[in-house]
Amino acid sequence: MPRELRLFIAASLAMGMAYSIIDATFNNFLNDRFALSGLERSFLEFPRELPGLLVVFASALLWFLCSRRLAVVAMLLGAAGSVLIGFASPTYTAMVFWLFIYSLGQHIFLPLASTIGMELAREGRTGRRLGQLNALRNLAAILGSFVVFFGFKHLGLTFHHTFVMAAMAFVTAALLLFAMKPEQTQPPALHLKLHREYRLFYALSVLYGSRKQLFITFAPWVLVTVFHQPTQTIATLLTLGGVIGIVFQPLLGWATDHLGERIVLASEAVLLVFVCTGYGFAGYWFSEHTAFLIACGCFLLDQMLMSVNMARAMYMKKIARDASHVQPALTMSVSIDHIFSITVALIGGAIWNRFGFQYVFLLGACIALGNLAAALQIRFPHKLDSSPLSN
Repeated sequence: MPRELRLFIAASLAMGMAYSIIDATFNNFLNDRFALSGLERSFLEFPRELPGLLVVFASALLWFLCSRRLAVVAMLLGAAGSVLIGFASPTYTAMVFWLFIYSLGQHIFLPLASTIGMELAREGRTGRRLGQLNALRNLAAILGSFVVFFGFKHLGLTFHHTFVMAAMAFVTAALLLFAMKPEQTQPPALHLKLHREYRLFYALSVLYGSRKQLFITFAPWVLVTVFHQPTQTIATLLTLGGVIGIVFQPLLGWATDHLGERIVLASEAVLLVFVCTGYGFAGYWFSEHTAFLIACGCFLLDQMLMSVNMARAMYMKKIARDASHVQPALTMSVSIDHIFSITVALIGGAIWNRFGFQYVFLLGACIALGNLAAALQIRFPHKLDSSPLSN
């Protein structure tokens, strides 16, 4: 195994634990500390997702850093944000500011995970490599979620402890990424340029951002506020999702390599229609206990489907006119999708407050249908169509 791959695997494990620890505790931290309503929780997504909108400008500003060095900066921002949220949030306003810092690091790293992973892949096995790396991050998520579950239940851990542990894991990841050899940088203008040839990729990013926000914001909030579940439940579901993902992620990568991005992305869209229906309307059709189990199943399936984003990155790599376009285009897609994800979060909160949470997920089903229509438009240049399975 090459040295660079070993270092990135170790860094992925550390950062996966850090993100898992935060994900498993953050909604309950908000509920316990600030007792937010559904509308207030949705408005929190504006400062949380604003860094995603600004990430293209941050990447252009830091153009002199290659992707691996920029990843170091992302991890350090995550460490600082974790500590400040846990120890310097006497008021809601202060917490929002620290959340912005944490989220900036998270969003800077989003396109870099795929960029670095594809750099470390062999030709024709990009999906396999990305699937393996995602599976390792799932393993890390299991460890992080287990620490939260066991610690809160048996060791008397508090939110302060978990934020410190996450920060330590982020710093470890930063050191490992810094040990990787730097590669070529890209000029700042390239980060800020939209290419007409990539418009379908940008459209898929818009739909992904809109759909993603429903999962990040409202799916765990349903479990916490509608089904009144404690921190341990979210941690347990993240652990189960991680266990399933260890097998699912490599299979997803294999499927993308062999069946093609169009089939994988279209299948995701179809499944999302059922996921959104289950989240929103299981309570109408089943008993409370059965509806809760269906919501948990939807949570797990939704968690798995988030990884289909690797197929979008692979699609971008295949249609890129030049290899130097890949990372800037992935970064630009993050900013584009966040324009719509912020809007969806605000609209979703208003819909929740006015009509009920069920109609938030009805909106999600409509977005999934739009995603299906876009995925079916995927085509590649003739040179990529040598195999009947390439599409």
